[in-house]
Amino acid sequence: MEKYLCLALGSLLGGFSRYQLGGFVYRFWGADFPYGTMVVNLCGCLLVGFFNSLAEVKFVLGTNSRILLMTGFCGAFTTFSTFILESSNLLKDGEWLKVVLNVGGSVVFGYLLFRVGAWIGEFV
Repeated sequence: MEKYLCLALGSLLGGFSRYQLGGFVYRFWGADFPYGTMVVNLCGCLLVGFFNSLAEVKFVLGTNSRILLMTGFCGAFTTFSTFILESSNLLKDGEWLKVVLNVGGSVVFGYLLFRVGAWIGEFV
């Protein structure tokens, strides 16, 4: 039962955080490009890398902490399905350059930020 409570709490916090950060970014940079989703996905990659390093390298996150932070929070926070939908909509609208920037930027910078998060986690 404790695992489900950790999952529920993490999911609730991750969902709210995703909504708030995405909305902030869209208000700041506009909605002509999926900036909010991209920023959320990149931040999610950083956090997953960091938490994974704490769990796998430092061994400071137990099962419930991993469920709360990685499965719950990061799972609800990151928005890969929205990323795919928005990329598809851009493609449907003939916005090829924006599709390439969104997909390429999310994948390349997501991987790089995952590695940075993992590296930071090794020093905590």
